[in-house]
Amino acid sequence: MHINITKSETGNNKGSSSQLVAYLEKENRLAEKLDHYHQPEYWFSNDRNNIQPYEVRQGIDNNVAKLSKDDAKFFLINISPSEKELLYLKELYGTEGAKAYLKDYANLVMDAYAKNFKRNGIDSNKDLVYYGKLEQNRYYTYKDLEVRKGKAVKGDVKLGEQMHVQIIVSRKDASNSIKLSPLNNSKGKNAAHSQKVGQFDRVAFKQLSEALFDRTFNYEREVKESFKYANTLKHGTYEQKEEVKELSRIEQVNKVFTEQGYSHSAGLVDTLLKGGQYIGGAPAQDDSQRRRRKRGRGYGRDNDQSQGYSM
Repeated sequence: MHINITKSETGNNKGSSSQLVAYLEKENRLAEKLDHYHQPEYWFSNDRNNIQPYEVRQGIDNNVAKLSKDDAKFFLINISPSEKELLYLKELYGTEGAKAYLKDYANLVMDAYAKNFKRNGIDSNKDLVYYGKLEQNRYYTYKDLEVRKGKAVKGDVKLGEQMHVQIIVSRKDASNSIKLSPLNNSKGKNAAHSQKVGQFDRVAFKQLSEALFDRTFNYEREVKESFKYANTLKHGTYEQKEEVKELSRIEQVNKVFTEQGYSHSAGLVDTLLKGGQYIGGAPAQDDSQRRRRKRGRGYGRDNDQSQGYSM
């Protein structure tokens, strides 16, 4: 599950939302050209599923009390399930059912979004002004490597499962009195500052949103597809990176045992990972073997050929 918070996909969130709303209507415009009687994909929120574009513009643009011209007026939240997650939803509910459940999940994400501010009076998604739009496709841009290499054209539809949700959320709460910024880096260390501008832990928000998906749909997430795994490999210490890699290796060994119908124990898994067995197609070696090999000793005919090693 990939969840990203930005200022705006059109590059400006300090003025009217009209440009962004129009941009997110692109699939409706294309579908109408192909079929005049096509049923449009409406916007949704926590209480409605048939919101029109003009209502989105008015809802966001009129909720800006006491914001200066240089203040952000809204933010864009992108909720993008992986292809594996989308196929899982479609297998459970069918294509149309998956669309409906993904919208429901987006409302749960916005509930978590509200609570993550830890502000008095901001208790659920009902305290926010936001509008979601489900999109079926993603499109190549000039930033994509395929476009730069001439293998795709800007604007072409990307292959595979690409369904996702874009959400425009107002900077101000539903009462039009409290400022809320998910790009604020405060995490509550300064109580007075946090109470004034709200605290928003983006890592915690993304982890909770991922957990919500797993609990809601009984999805069994592998370590390698978790936010924690990706975030640790990107920002973690060497020790933290090695820890999550080890967890992933253990999980894969467990998966092999389960698929082959064997019973296993943690001790046996540990032996496979750290002993002389093959993990991932390569033989594991203990520290003494590696040192001997580095020094160029200890790998004579009786040693290496009998073990099946190739030099």
